[in-house]
Amino acid sequence: MSARHFLSLMDFTPDELLGVIRRGVELKDLRKRGVLFEPLKNRVLGMIFEKSSTRTRISFEAGMIQLGGQAIFLSPRDTQLGRGEPISDSAIVMSSMLDAVMIRTFAHSTLTEFAAHSRVPVINGLSDDFHPCQLLADLQTFLEHRGSIQGKTVTWIGDGNNMCNSYIEAAMQFDFQLRIACPEGYDPNAALVAKAGDRVTILRDPKLAVAGAHLVSTDVWTSMGQEEETAKRLELFAPFQVNRALLDLADSEVLFMHCLPAHRGEEISFDLLDDPRSVAWDQAENRLHAQKALLEFLVEPAYHHA
Repeated sequence: MSARHFLSLMDFTPDELLGVIRRGVELKDLRKRGVLFEPLKNRVLGMIFEKSSTRTRISFEAGMIQLGGQAIFLSPRDTQLGRGEPISDSAIVMSSMLDAVMIRTFAHSTLTEFAAHSRVPVINGLSDDFHPCQLLADLQTFLEHRGSIQGKTVTWIGDGNNMCNSYIEAAMQFDFQLRIACPEGYDPNAALVAKAGDRVTILRDPKLAVAGAHLVSTDVWTSMGQEEETAKRLELFAPFQVNRALLDLADSEVLFMHCLPAHRGEEISFDLLDDPRSVAWDQAENRLHAQKALLEFLVEPAYHHA
């Protein structure tokens, strides 16, 4: 049987996604109660990082260790990948020694090519197109605080980036309405928007976009690799800052999320992460629990080989 991969939210069925998220809640409870649960003993996750990371690295590494396995950190500086070895060759060799591979990269094609030649599950730890693991954490956070997100209204404010693309896929898979407020010229992937149909609306006015929203989410205005555009973006995106006054226009039960790192004073006001409506710290912690559930789902448990 060929390995299952998690390169975008569309790789799983809606039921599988919901199962992983609910499992994340259970694994979080086990950890809080100090219950030892090690289904991935002797399993090894290889983690390839072409982009820097805090939450993705810590959550996958700690997650594997907590599940009884191990994780190996690989940067292009330390491997042949950074010296031009074909991705397909690397995939064949690495997947013969590892039980799963997580890749955080620029071009999404790096992931699809690696997965095509890998005999073990490949997980997208972030690419220029998608950030599906973050969405698992976001949706787990919403579930814990507010229950089912089905039929709710979610607003994305800011750049139509990889996070925005993953929110569009989430709208399709979890059946919620997504409003996207972004400046002209910074829309998310057009094909993806078309595919989502009437579940997604693009607006230019953040105030209109947040009206009655149950979840408001944003991200930095300049993603990794776009640093030279910073000044231009700061000016263009200034009206899209999320602050307390903007959240006041949303539903009274609104939650605010940010995948972090946050640039206070830019995409959010200085005080927003201290607002009681913000669940950004829970959301960050849930990267650990949601990804443990994902690893448990994808990686064959040790006892199959006993």
